[in-house]
Amino acid sequence: MKRRDFLKNTMVVIAGASVPLSALEFIDPKEVLAANPQLHWAFLINTYTCVGCGFCVKACKTENDVPFEANVSRTWVERYVYTKDDRRYVDSPKSALYGFTESKIDLGPALGFKEIDPDNVGKAFFVPKLCNHCETPACTQVCPVGATYKTDDGVVLVDRSWCIGCGYCVMACPYGARYFHPVENVVDKCTFCYHRITKGLETACVNACPFGARKMCNIRDINDPVTQIILNDRVGVLKDDFGTNPQAFYIGLASEVR
Repeated sequence: MKRRDFLKNTMVVIAGASVPLSALEFIDPKEVLAANPQLHWAFLINTYTCVGCGFCVKACKTENDVPFEANVSRTWVERYVYTKDDRRYVDSPKSALYGFTESKIDLGPALGFKEIDPDNVGKAFFVPKLCNHCETPACTQVCPVGATYKTDDGVVLVDRSWCIGCGYCVMACPYGARYFHPVENVVDKCTFCYHRITKGLETACVNACPFGARKMCNIRDINDPVTQIILNDRVGVLKDDFGTNPQAFYIGLASEVR
């Protein structure tokens, strides 16, 4: 038995879980990059145009087989509400799967909902979130079996056939972008819809957004119109001080959003 096979079988037994190799379609990143060596994926989110409709979350869950009833998602939308008496509220009910149909703020199972007086709202906005596909991802550094890895074209993926469910990457991610898949029992996350973008298609969330709040680009292509926005306009990233160099960029990102 080869060392790789021995290690994989041993760690799966330790974790007490077994994942079929067919659980994830394998796309060789080397073949993708060979077709375009100047390829490096990045993401742009415009908080000014996001209305919190939740279409992106529905499309993502449908495309990537994440159960609708599960309280996890590869992408989600947060609502920020600031009141005139200097209070801040943040919620994302069901990851915004059904949008924000209630004016009440979801404070969680323990606290329930809080009604906010519309006349007391100073400002409110929506912030879509997903895996940031960092240049220096913390998740890949802590995975003991190499199941989490970064492709040469900039996408952080999880090899489900190797994942042992230890949860180290979930704890290491500073953006809360990882979770345990409720059916597959392995770690799951946004993949930039790698199975789509490698075929020239948009990600499911980009394709579903009716207001163009989400866009993909090849950040190494200076002629890409989205890349030009990232390079020339005022954009921000989440938790810049963590040193992970995230590749999800934001237009209109409020400084208090973490």
